[in-house]
Amino acid sequence: MKMPATLKHRPVVVSENYEKVDGRSARNTDAKGLSLGLAQWNAEGKVDISAKVWRYTGERWSRQSEELPLHRVLDMSILICRSLEHFQEAYRYEHLYDPQQPVIDRVALQGDAMTVAVCMDNERIKEDIKLFSQALSDNGEMISERLRALSKILNDMGY
Repeated sequence: MKMPATLKHRPVVVSENYEKVDGRSARNTDAKGLSLGLAQWNAEGKVDISAKVWRYTGERWSRQSEELPLHRVLDMSILICRSLEHFQEAYRYEHLYDPQQPVIDRVALQGDAMTVAVCMDNERIKEDIKLFSQALSDNGEMISERLRALSKILNDMGY
């Protein structure tokens, strides 16, 4: 499905067949495409690049389409990877984390650090972390496939 190129987010690089590979929702999703392009929030003389998930309701492009700055997409990838690494060893903890040390990691970025931690403000964390861990396990093959593809691309780029 062709994504609109005349809206505020102006696509430059696109994946127009995303509905075919959208994880467990593949072939049954409203996420029809991904794009990298010029951000909708760009002001005169300022150019930011953003990533966008394009959603289509069957009748029109949805307002629930999401647009994120590229650095946030990469930050989310860091959060995902550090979380996956934690859950590979989480079985060692009675509740899949150490309540006395909920910080999983601090990742150095821009002279400070992004904290990756178990959310202690979640009143149902003991239940929710088990559900989260099970969902990671259930989706392990799909996640691993994408991580291997990403790893190969990063390696090819020299990272």
